[in-house]
Amino acid sequence: MKVETNHKPPQKSKGAPGCAKSLGPVPDLEEHVQPDWWRWIFNSIYLKTDGDVIDDTQITAKEVDLFTDILKPSPEDKILDLCCGQGRVALELARRGFDNAEGLDRSRYLIQKAKAQNKKEGLSVKFREGDARKLPYQPDTFDVVMIPGNSFGYFETPQDDIRVLKELFRVLKPWGKILIDVADGEYLKRRFQPRSWEWIDKNYFVCRERSLSLDKQRLISREVVTHTGKGVIADQFYAERLYTRKSIEELMKTVGFSDIAIHGEMGSDSQRNQDLGMMEKRIVVTAVVRKEWTPVKKRKEPTKDIVVILGDPTKPDPLKPLRVFDDDDFYTIDQLKDALKELDTYNITYLNDHDTLVSDLTRLKPKTDLVVNLCDEGFCNDARKELHIPSLLEMLGCPYTGGGPQCLAFCYDKSLVRGVAKEMGIPVAEGLFIKPEDSAFELPFEFPVITKPNFGDSSFGITQRSVANTGEELVNAILEIREKFGYEKPVLVEEFLTGKDFTIGIIGNLPESYTVLPIIEEDYSVLPPELPKICGYEAKWLPDSPYWNLKSIQANLPEDMEKFVVECCLKLFERLECRDYCRFDWRLDSKGNPKILEVNPNPGWCWDGHMAKMAKIATISYIEMLTAILRAAEERLGIQTAASKKAEAQAGFQVVNGKFVLNGKSAVNGNHIINGKKEYAGQSVTDTV
Repeated sequence: MKVETNHKPPQKSKGAPGCAKSLGPVPDLEEHVQPDWWRWIFNSIYLKTDGDVIDDTQITAKEVDLFTDILKPSPEDKILDLCCGQGRVALELARRGFDNAEGLDRSRYLIQKAKAQNKKEGLSVKFREGDARKLPYQPDTFDVVMIPGNSFGYFETPQDDIRVLKELFRVLKPWGKILIDVADGEYLKRRFQPRSWEWIDKNYFVCRERSLSLDKQRLISREVVTHTGKGVIADQFYAERLYTRKSIEELMKTVGFSDIAIHGEMGSDSQRNQDLGMMEKRIVVTAVVRKEWTPVKKRKEPTKDIVVILGDPTKPDPLKPLRVFDDDDFYTIDQLKDALKELDTYNITYLNDHDTLVSDLTRLKPKTDLVVNLCDEGFCNDARKELHIPSLLEMLGCPYTGGGPQCLAFCYDKSLVRGVAKEMGIPVAEGLFIKPEDSAFELPFEFPVITKPNFGDSSFGITQRSVANTGEELVNAILEIREKFGYEKPVLVEEFLTGKDFTIGIIGNLPESYTVLPIIEEDYSVLPPELPKICGYEAKWLPDSPYWNLKSIQANLPEDMEKFVVECCLKLFERLECRDYCRFDWRLDSKGNPKILEVNPNPGWCWDGHMAKMAKIATISYIEMLTAILRAAEERLGIQTAASKKAEAQAGFQVVNGKFVLNGKSAVNGNHIINGKKEYAGQSVTDTV
């Protein structure tokens, strides 16, 4: 770690240019270590003496292979290579397509080398000088921070190392990851080489001495570097703290890092392979930052005050496997907050304490422009009470996003939606409604069938065993829903449709300002052939299940079918009183006929959900999708302000002459956009269905 101080470097001798005076025999190495030894040691001589490890492209490539395999960063992640030296790791990341990599180091010489190489290769890495104890970055800037090459532990006391870690905790986003490549202190205490010498090349010769510090916590090193023509050119001392697995873990816990993990050992296989010093054996440590987003200080300009309602993480959630909010839930919430904080035209308050929800909303109502209802868990995490949230908002007179209580009540009842669709001439699968008191029933259609709770969402109660090919399997499927999931309400048995399973998303409101997102379908090719092709409870909640690996891909439907199902969705959107955004699930039967399965008002808003996947295909980012939903509600409610218009510009869309325009694609004359390009103009919903 290279950090600026006011200490002066050792005085050179008055001999030949570049020469340094050697101290000769030294009985105590520690006495000669300056507190700020890193101030001048990282220069061209350092690249000579340590270049077999820190300037070898093959070694760097292997290390980056290991780091990325452990961290699994995405190409969009902002990555900081801290104590980057000449930028070897950051540059290698950029070569691999990580376009948001940055590097910081105290050594001006090494930073200039990094910038020159970056320019030479035409890469986009940002390099800058800086002190690791006071990083020049805003809070919540980076997704990943790496400290490679044993660059941690250069200070005299652990307190400065803690300052570095606190800075990293500050600049990392919630759920950001840190990786530290540090010398294995326990190994080096026992195995360090007290003395060594080696030829670096035909001209440079280096002798090394080492000893443990008085407190046995640091390894003191001395290097005497000699040039065949110039004599001694450096006699330098430095010290590095020896962290063991236990001590580095305790240090990171002290700062507040979570999920601390040691990922084995790492060695260096340099071509010289003589004295590798501190690089001989290292350990790789990772951790995760769990914290709240840092409040953003906003400029004084027209803003809008919005309240976002979420599920209550302190209460049980019966839909989740362990009935509690887990890391995935908290990560999803933090991704939402990360996205929304980009909209500097909004003042956002988050409410997730359902015990005080009524009083909180009453208190905030006078200064709230809009309530964003993202509580798809339901009031007190009871899915049957999802409609209670909009009911409460209606009673308080708060404008809000999404469907109203009547809409949510309609769509929560799968059998009712089937009846409405059939009445409107929209095709549905054959079905049978079984009440809890029914002890016998006659199946009026052929196997295979699928059994599901009539009331519920998030695929609750729908597993691979829900698909039945015999009467016995059907009875067992019903029993599992009743006993394993504790569901005592009516059950719906439907013919199992074996064709494509696809989803349609709509943002906006009829009759004019709306967008139909690209249609996606589930890719079941990864499933073993004996498993039924469904996207149920296992796909959403059980990581160890084969269903967990399902992916969504852009659907490829015939144009006339695509047009037909979209018009059906628009008709249901209007009939069921959906608002602002909605998702419709369809499936083809064995003959290729489309049939509606479910209508999902207020569908999942999470960063990796189906709506976000559809938006991504249309080159609409997560924040753009969220902003589009906000804008749809504001336009419907007539509460657009200057803040709204600025948010539109930030998100890349607007409303022009009453038409919803997203990423330059408009919904002309109230018609819709399919796959971001096809427009069906001049034809009403009822003309098609």
